[in-house]
Amino acid sequence: MKALALKLGGDPDQWEVLGLIHDSDWEETKDHPDQHTLLTIDRIDDPKLIHALQSHNTSLTHLADLEGQMEWALETCDELTGFIVAVALITPDKKLASVTVDSILRKFASKSFAAAVHREQIKMCDEKLGIPLEKFIEIVLSSMQKISSDLGL
Repeated sequence: MKALALKLGGDPDQWEVLGLIHDSDWEETKDHPDQHTLLTIDRIDDPKLIHALQSHNTSLTHLADLEGQMEWALETCDELTGFIVAVALITPDKKLASVTVDSILRKFASKSFAAAVHREQIKMCDEKLGIPLEKFIEIVLSSMQKISSDLGL
């Protein structure tokens, strides 16, 4: 999220915080997905972060529409980061360093690989952020590779 903020002119610190906290209540709400984000919203006081969190799970909570670039960056990036992890986990060393944009694109085309990932949501990066899919993958992958030790990958 921070790298996307830098590319799109957003507040890097705020976007990074959103990326870190957006699923912080998942363990508590995973059996009630319509409650996901509500606990996190109750724990913060930044109006922009609150709106972004309200829009994060809007298909179930119906709290807010996706409006700004920060919300759309989270919407598209959230699915992509999980997909990239899935690609890393099938490499022999299970490391992000072994993952390339091309390897992600090849797996992206295979609907049976990580079938639960909403590819159409990721592809919204072009329309909503003005970043073509290949470039979007490059930005997100590079950012994840920089913190691979933190991610354990």
